[in-house]
Formats: sequence, structure tokens, C-alpha cells
Amino acid sequence: MKKTIGLLFAMFVAFNIYAQQDTSKPQGLKVGDKAPQIEATDQDGNKISLKKLLEKGDVVLVFYRGQWCPYCNKQLSKINDSLSFITAKGATVLTITPETNENIKKTVAKTKATFAILEDKGLAIMKNYRVSFAVDEGTITKYKKYGIDFEKANGENGANLPVPATYIIGKDGKIKYAFFNADYSKRATVNDILTNL
Repeated sequence: MKKTIGLLFAMFVAFNIYAQQDTSKPQGLKVGDKAPQIEATDQDGNKISLKKLLEKGDVVLVFYRGQWCPYCNKQLSKINDSLSFITAKGATVLTITPETNENIKKTVAKTKATFAILEDKGLAIMKNYRVSFAVDEGTITKYKKYGIDFEKANGENGANLPVPATYIIGKDGKIKYAFFNADYSKRATVNDILTNL
């Protein structure tokens, strides 16, 4: 009996240690979660408030890594190309990045984005949405060989990136669609977004 209780206790402790370690990784938010508030300035200097945007309709919230990322540029270009279909459903597109405003301008040039892009200074938005992670040293070194320097791309945000997640936030402030995949090559499609609006 004592061995069984001891074994159960050891399993309980091991599970709690694993669970605590696991929460340090980006996990994203789930459908039904309350969306954390967002207040920041977009690439044109406009003050953006998630609360105010939700008064008009749903918000499609997209996290992207940077102008250096071809997968990000492809996704943002496709969203921009289909923006009229999204806005026809009463929704607003809002994108979040750790890159500096100077690099956001490069993203706009590459993708022709006409929606708001917010520089997440201090990574507060990414952390609140549980998509932020620190890039490991091996990846930093590897990317530098390709001419990508996270310190230059992100300024004070350093070598931190988001999992490129997409959320649709309903007028009630709750997440009604969530796409979260640690594989940066996998993205929510425009069709996914339109189907869930």
C-alpha cells in the first residue's frame, strides 16, 4: 500500500514538474478564451485599440515573424489580396510583429499590406497571446549565415519571435477561431479565415 501511494505521489510530482515546464513554451490561446486587450500604434502612427475595433465587428489577428520570412510575406500578401472579402463580412485585419517600424515598412513594400501592422514593443502582446518564444543560439547562428540578424530586425525585442498564429476574435471579445502551429511553414489560409467569420 505504501509503495502504491509513494508511486502515485511520485507520478503526481513528475506530472506537475512537466506541466510547469510545458507552460514556458508558447501554447497560444484556445477557442472560447477571452482575447487580451491590445493598444498600440500601427505603421502609419494611428492608435489602435482592439476594444474599439470589436465595436465594429470581428477582428482577424495575425502574428508574423518579420519581413525576412517568405512564409509570412506570402500569407500577408494573400490576406491583402482577399481583404475585400474579409471586410465584406464586417471584419478588420490586425497584424502583430516583433520587428521594428523600419522593417514593417519593408513588409508593407513586399506584401502591399493595407491593413494595420503593429510593432509589439516589449513583446507584451505576443506574451499575452502566448505565442512568444526566445530563439535558441543554434538558430540565431544559422540564420545569421543567411543574412538574418534578429537583433537588427527586432531592435529592443531582440531574438524573440511569435509562433505565426491566427485568431478570429468575436464582437464579444472571445476567440472564435484559433490557428496555432509551431511549424512556421503552416499558416491559416484565407479560406480558413472566411469560413470562420
